[in-house]
Amino acid sequence: MILKIILSTIVYFLFSPLVMAKSSHHQFEDYLLSLQQQSINAGVAPVTAERHISQIKVFKKANLDSKPQHTLETSIAQDIPEIIVSTARAMLQQHGVLVHKLSQRYQIQPRFLIALWGVNSRFGEQSGRFSTLSVLASLAFKGENESFYVNEFIAALKLIEQKNIPIASLRSSSTGAMGQMQMMPSQLLAYAVDGNQDGTIDIWDTTEDAFASAANMLHQQGWQFDSTWGRQVKATMMLDPNLLGLATTHTFPQWQAYGIRRFNGDNLPSRSDMNVSLIAPDGSKGRFYLVYDNFRLLHQFTPSFHDTLALTYLSEKIKQ
Repeated sequence: MILKIILSTIVYFLFSPLVMAKSSHHQFEDYLLSLQQQSINAGVAPVTAERHISQIKVFKKANLDSKPQHTLETSIAQDIPEIIVSTARAMLQQHGVLVHKLSQRYQIQPRFLIALWGVNSRFGEQSGRFSTLSVLASLAFKGENESFYVNEFIAALKLIEQKNIPIASLRSSSTGAMGQMQMMPSQLLAYAVDGNQDGTIDIWDTTEDAFASAANMLHQQGWQFDSTWGRQVKATMMLDPNLLGLATTHTFPQWQAYGIRRFNGDNLPSRSDMNVSLIAPDGSKGRFYLVYDNFRLLHQFTPSFHDTLALTYLSEKIKQ
């Protein structure tokens, strides 16, 4: 009897993972049928939805948190070493004609385009290598922020239909962001541009298309050419935590009244025509930044404040 129980236990532990994997596989297949119907309901042609959904596989590496977070003191130093700064400056010279042409057309300072490029894809070297549809379907299947990834999945199918982008070209990171500027499908659907005017949009292997698409997105969303992204500041008194974050905005005089000063201790600008936000990514014992509307737009390209501030740091180093 004891031997029978032991054998049963061994068999259970040997085969239960296979049963669970098979069950999960069937659940994913059922979920794909739901995605197919939702896509059709959203305007994707049935033939497109059926053809491409049949090629999707579970992508186990799909992951929203693709790297551990550190404090700004360590993350900026890790993400933007001196080699990245020197490379960014060299890239600005190498692609100067292109970025200055785009700067004039879209009213975006060249240094921000180069910084976006450097932070998001290491100057085009990491433009995405996974199947975008498989990544997005798997992230939606996980259930966290499901509606967001369902909408991005549908947008990816519409890219195939409306922008004539082949499915083989739809390559992303493990978070679903694509191309040299790491844009999400919905962003590309709304703002993708054929920068080199060759009749196709290729944000993976064509720098002109990647740069023009990002610049067009920032321009259409209201980028302020005569402004910058923000500044590091210091708090001279205890702050209500509810004041922190992009959802709260105040004028410079209002932040002055809350005890916020320039990083060197001087008063803030006296102008009252800007509504700015205060962020402290590492909490009250870390760095404080007053950030402007341009920062909000840049933040759409990055998953965290740490990454966006690394981007803005690089933009400042390019300018020097």
